[in-house]
Order: sequence, then structure tokens, then C-alpha cells
Amino acid sequence: MSGEKGLFCGINQPKDASNLSEMEKKHVPVIECPDRVKSGEPFKVTVKVGSILHVSEEGHHIQWIDVKSGDNLYARIELTPVLSKPEATVTLVKAGKHRTGTIRVVERCNLHGLWEAKKDIVVED
Repeated sequence: MSGEKGLFCGINQPKDASNLSEMEKKHVPVIECPDRVKSGEPFKVTVKVGSILHVSEEGHHIQWIDVKSGDNLYARIELTPVLSKPEATVTLVKAGKHRTGTIRVVERCNLHGLWEAKKDIVVED
């Protein structure tokens, strides 16, 4: 055995974010949202699966995308192969005492398991 974990053993993350493999380019979520948001004001988060758009075929597709703040689930987008594209935009609101937050996106590919990306944001008054 090589000692490397399989794609379905936990959540996959890039080994080197500045030098993605072809597999990572197709699976690591890309998060587009402001770096700074106003407390209590809505803001948009757009997620695309992969910097190279992932296929959506019967035999190979993204099943769902979760958008989280820390460990809190904000949205789950269920996708259908062929009829959907693996990207989504959701509107979130950050409020409370915390002045920073982390948007986490986890997606599931039917052939290559779970993949995650994170983006830190600042919450201003």
C-alpha cells in the first residue's frame, strides 16, 4: 500500500493551493464573495465547483454543494446531472459579536468524494 488516503476517506483539500493538480482544478470549490461585509447586511456568495468547470453527466457529476459559516450550515444546493451546472449563488447575512468569519464550501462528486474550500471574511459594524 502507498500510504495515501483514498478520495472517499474524509474531505479532500488541495495539497498546494498555488499549484493545483488537474483533479484539484476540477473539484476544489471556488468561492466568490466580498472580503469585508457589514454586520446585518445581506451579501452574495457565489460558488463554482472547480477553476475548470466540473462536468455534469449521468456517470460523473456533483451531487450537492454545502455553504457553511464555520460549522453552521447556511445552504445546501442539490444538483441533478445533465440538467444542472455545478455552481450556485446564495445570499447570506453575518451578524453578532464575531468580527471575522470563515465561509466554508463542501461539495460531493459522485466519483471523487468530498472537496472543501474556505474563505475568511471580516464583519464590520
